[in-house]
Amino acid sequence: MLNVFALLLQDDASGSAAGNAAGVAAAAGIGMVMLLIWLAVIAVCIIAFWKVFTKAGQPGWAAIIPIYNLIILLKIVGRPAWWVLLMLIPIVNIVISLIVAIDVAKSFGQSPVFGVVMLWLLSIIGYLVLGFGSAKYIGPAAATGGSAVATA
Repeated sequence: MLNVFALLLQDDASGSAAGNAAGVAAAAGIGMVMLLIWLAVIAVCIIAFWKVFTKAGQPGWAAIIPIYNLIILLKIVGRPAWWVLLMLIPIVNIVISLIVAIDVAKSFGQSPVFGVVMLWLLSIIGYLVLGFGSAKYIGPAAATGGSAVATA
């Protein structure tokens, strides 16, 4: 078994510089494609948050400023701004983000299941649904004791 690993670790001295250059060019091309995909995902996230913020009567540009966008999201759901500090604590941040996702869903008249599945697990899709869908902002869920779910 060790012979197999030794063969895999051997350097191929017969490789040419042109072959190595082609490998580097291919890796750079793959890296550029991944960068473009990553930038597209970031752009979609910003657009989704921008629409959700404007629906809730907050400035859309807040979506592009780190930390401040979380403060605005906490304001939308009616939670205190110091909860941002809770997001810095490992394990606690998972629980807090789940609570905020459920509160966002309730603030837009959606069920807690929508908050868990679409806003917490599939957040990009969930925030796009809230921003571009028919959901209306009905007020901060946490301020009303969590009873902001629409009865219609």
